[in-house]
Amino acid sequence: MDFELTDEHRRIQETARKFARSELEPIAARLDRTGDQTAFTANLKKIARTGLMGFNIQGEYGGNQAGMVALSLALTEFGRACASTAAAAAINNLVCEVIQSIGSDEQKKVHIPRMCSGEYTAGSFALTEAEAGSNPAALSTSAVLEGRQWILNGSKRFITSAPYADILLVWAVTDALAPKGRGISCFLVEAGVKGLKVGAAMQKMGQQGSATSEVIFEDCRIPKEALMGKLNDGFRAAVGGLSSGRVGVGSLTLGIGLAAMDYATRYAHGRIQAEQRITDFQAIQWMIADAYTELEAGRLLLLQAAWKADRGGPFVKEAAMAKLYTTEAANRACYAAVQMMGGSGYSREFPVERYARDVRITSIYEGTSEIQRMIIAREVLKGVESSLNAGS
Repeated sequence: MDFELTDEHRRIQETARKFARSELEPIAARLDRTGDQTAFTANLKKIARTGLMGFNIQGEYGGNQAGMVALSLALTEFGRACASTAAAAAINNLVCEVIQSIGSDEQKKVHIPRMCSGEYTAGSFALTEAEAGSNPAALSTSAVLEGRQWILNGSKRFITSAPYADILLVWAVTDALAPKGRGISCFLVEAGVKGLKVGAAMQKMGQQGSATSEVIFEDCRIPKEALMGKLNDGFRAAVGGLSSGRVGVGSLTLGIGLAAMDYATRYAHGRIQAEQRITDFQAIQWMIADAYTELEAGRLLLLQAAWKADRGGPFVKEAAMAKLYTTEAANRACYAAVQMMGGSGYSREFPVERYARDVRITSIYEGTSEIQRMIIAREVLKGVESSLNAGS
């Protein structure tokens, strides 16, 4: 296997790195403290105008067609600078992918170019509910067809970018009598439609620059044409999208872990205790060695999953492995970084404290680590079952 990046991959990685350092990193701490949505959304539009949106999107819809490996590289650079912005950018790309995958020709032509160009600020992936988080098949938001309109009722929780999203992908039950997961459809809902209410941004532990809100539907009427894909087949689209989303989350999380360790290592190397640098102590050296080794392993898992996705093959197991390992490794790396810096690592004067808060959610959203383990085991056991059946 060739581990070298292509010239295009290097170009995109460098473009993303320069943008992140010049536009995202300088305001990341302020976004964390103030949640300044004006500055935040301005950077989302800048990302699009720089050509760093729509990585898996065809050129006819305004995408750059660079693929999943390129997306992973870019999100890692964004994650190094500002986890909040990286998370919103990852969701934007995911929304574009789902529309391209199952949307009608009209939905693709109208909405994807606006997402890729920055005309739209953001998109939201409205799947999670109070009693349907790790088990999205159990969602209860309903959609009933009345004449030429669908009527949505229900609520969604923890929806990224909801307050400034121009479009939302919404999953709802369209056949209440069908088995769980088989009577669900996907709808494209435009912001501002009557009956759509977005709650206040929730107060979070980390990634505070990115708004996360409840979305409520109260007799929300949308056109019949808002249905995406086949009726009652939306759950399959949601599950397919989650695999791509897991590569995205893992990639931005890798960036957080690397940023934390880079900062803490430089700090420790300049810190003198007992008349020597603290990086001369074995305890610190082992923290450095373990963290960077684990983060590098996570990077390779992410690139493997992205490489498989770019070739059109199945990558459900690989995406789950990459997301599980990288998010857990980055959590350990961020806490090691705090430890290496001692009391300074706990102070808001230094960015490591923010990294430690920002990274915590990554092993929860887009499927918890426990759910990833279930997916991995299921896929492995499928292979065992197939092998046993072939030998019988």
